[in-house]
Amino acid sequence: MATERTLSIIKPDATEGNHIGDILAMIEKAGLKIVAMKMTHLSKAEAEGFYAVHAERPFFGELVQFMTRSPVVVSVLEGENAVAKYREVMGATNPAEADEGTIRKAFAKDIGENSVHGSDSLENAAKEIAFFFPTTAVL
Repeated sequence: MATERTLSIIKPDATEGNHIGDILAMIEKAGLKIVAMKMTHLSKAEAEGFYAVHAERPFFGELVQFMTRSPVVVSVLEGENAVAKYREVMGATNPAEADEGTIRKAFAKDIGENSVHGSDSLENAAKEIAFFFPTTAVL
């Protein structure tokens, strides 16, 4: 088993709903360690930069507008197989399909406002961590 790092974002719908503490508790209960964290209000340019991979998708503008609506909590998580473990804790993108006990089942409103973001691969985790935490090492 490999110790990894991954990125987590608690999105505006969850921060507006006062679910930050509950979500962080679920992350820690799953055995993931929070090694860096900050609350920030993304600018339009930051949201567009972070989600640039989706720039040609029809939902891009709506995504940027959503992610700049309210503050987000960005953190670096560390643990054994952190990428896969956090994706399991998050649950399916569509909360209607998410398993009981997952973040999205508990807190997400819908497929668009789904409470959290998590890196989908080690390669993307490295890029995403560097975007928000340029001085934090990736394992």
